[in-house]
Amino acid sequence: MIDPTHALPMAAQCRLLNISRGCVYYRPAPLSDADLALMRRLDELHLGHPCFGSRRLVVLLRRDGFDTGRQHVRTLMRRMGIEAIYRKPRTSLANQAHRVYPYLLRDVAIERPNQAWAADITYGMPRQRSPPIWGPSCLSMSGMHRSSKLMLQ
Repeated sequence: MIDPTHALPMAAQCRLLNISRGCVYYRPAPLSDADLALMRRLDELHLGHPCFGSRRLVVLLRRDGFDTGRQHVRTLMRRMGIEAIYRKPRTSLANQAHRVYPYLLRDVAIERPNQAWAADITYGMPRQRSPPIWGPSCLSMSGMHRSSKLMLQ
């Protein structure tokens, strides 16, 4: 058991741990009564309208007589751990029905020009087309690795 009378002073302990004394002695400032009232109303509004973000909540708060800005509402929402419920992009999720093809060049050493080629088909709607038609707008092929020429078609 450690005897507290023989403990190192706080400054020496901080030096040993290589941390700043400021982080040991720091006490966060308490929230003001105005912020607590704002947070209470913000929680009520969020429970009533969970899909509203900080922009729409600021409009509702101003109607209720709170003079506040969007950044302050965002800070309080982050502090309270609330966020708007909306559909977020799921771009990284693969479709389970799509087949995953193996990378065939993984163990191949590319040693000469024109040994490996790559092709890319980009789908999109070009602005120059009239009438607008969806389809391949660009098909490109390029020689890879040590090739001195680039061929675009």
